[in-house]
Amino acid sequence: MSVHERIQPESTEISSHEVGEFVAINGISCQDSYRERFETLFKGRAHAIDRAPGFRRMVVLKPIKLGGDYLVVSFWDSRAAFESWSRSPEFLEGHRRGFEDVRAAKERGEAPPMTSRMEIYDVLCE
Repeated sequence: MSVHERIQPESTEISSHEVGEFVAINGISCQDSYRERFETLFKGRAHAIDRAPGFRRMVVLKPIKLGGDYLVVSFWDSRAAFESWSRSPEFLEGHRRGFEDVRAAKERGEAPPMTSRMEIYDVLCE
């Protein structure tokens, strides 16, 4: 067997993940005027994600650099568990207040007070 053959995946399907091998990171940019509200929302969060099957833990990182993005880092048993949660009523419950703020800004013709971008990762090593 050649080196090339040994490093090629056996299929193009997404591999299954062992416990703790999947991480989702949501980078959230806030308008300066919204930062205090954003932090208040997270400190008083609904903890809906805590009930999601396959959820391990979450940390919220506050930027040190002025104007930097917040990072919401969640750890999951698998990508499937994360994707199931992201389509669940608990997801909507956990994000309801932030979604309401964005919708209200849009109705007033204003830019949203925050935007986000989700990145997903497999854990390579510890």
